[in-house]
Amino acid sequence: MVPILVVSMIVAFIVIDLLIRMISGRIREAKARKERLAALDIGLRLDFTHEAKSLKRVDVARPFARILAVDDEAIVLDSFRKILVAAGYAIDTVESGREALGLVQKNKYDFVFTDLKMPEMDGLDVVKGVKHFSPESDVIVITGYASIESAVNAMKYGALDYVQKPFTEDELVEFTKKCLIRRQDHQQKQLSSTVRVVTTDRAPAHEFGLPGGVFISAGHVWANVTIPGMVRLGLDDFARKMIGRIDAIELPAKGATIKMGDRLFGVRQGEREAIFHAPISGTVQALNADLPQNLDWLESHPYEKGWVCSLKPAHLSDELEHLKIGEKAATWYQTEITRLREMLAPAEGAGQSSLGPMPSRLVEGQLEEVDDSTWTRFTQSFLQG
Repeated sequence: MVPILVVSMIVAFIVIDLLIRMISGRIREAKARKERLAALDIGLRLDFTHEAKSLKRVDVARPFARILAVDDEAIVLDSFRKILVAAGYAIDTVESGREALGLVQKNKYDFVFTDLKMPEMDGLDVVKGVKHFSPESDVIVITGYASIESAVNAMKYGALDYVQKPFTEDELVEFTKKCLIRRQDHQQKQLSSTVRVVTTDRAPAHEFGLPGGVFISAGHVWANVTIPGMVRLGLDDFARKMIGRIDAIELPAKGATIKMGDRLFGVRQGEREAIFHAPISGTVQALNADLPQNLDWLESHPYEKGWVCSLKPAHLSDELEHLKIGEKAATWYQTEITRLREMLAPAEGAGQSSLGPMPSRLVEGQLEEVDDSTWTRFTQSFLQG
């Protein structure tokens, strides 16, 4: 009987503690919401016309993000302010694209929400302008049903996503929350342009790594000459970090004779494939048969367990001259990083630094989110060697 009473008391204590925590949380949230609504009331009575004629600004304590919204319909902006301020976001709103671009040059915003259909300057021009003046800001397109195709097109110029109006309060809050999670995930996966020659098997996080003593091909295949004169091969850190998720890998046939530049192996991401080409000629002597079932080795042990196959070289001394190693490879990596940033820049700015800047940083797994045409351009430009 006593054990039952003890267990009952423990359970009761846990339940009461959870209830207290839940009620306290709701009280805190209600208090925070009340404070935000008070800030909304104060903000709408302040004059910010010295910055932009139609600017209305609401600051809140410890905002989840700072947002700029631009729409020529005042009623839409009213909804944005009331909904997002109550949800914990600081927000500026203006009624023209020109005002929005003026503000992004003066202030730092996490998100810029822009309507597509506006007089004088449409939303697509706002997207291009924001990505030029403030490439670290994420742009969200506001669109009606009839303009969804245009909204999708805006994503080619750097927009992160689009939200369709009319929207409910819950829909806008949930959508913004998902965008914030995506932004935070991208920030955590941002890659420095630093290239580090490493002596360990694991590549450095948030940087590009090159293993000391290992050759790198122009098609981003690494080659390690082993005893007795065999060459192990695999995909390098640059290719793996940019491709991101790898769902499957196709190994070459054992005993196959392969010439330099021939297909060596392929990796798949969903329905898409990236083909890697042989940096040297030779005969396939061994396969890493365990790799297809342990694809995480490509990240955790890329140059030890993550090898793909081993070749008996036919013209090793001559073909090694085409490969890079050590600091020479690191310098070439920097060139590849710049090339990729240019390729992934918004379409209008690509290759035209006066119109559109390169992304400030690459993001690990960035190719997971690109369209098929960009994927194809990457594989053709960077993997064919």
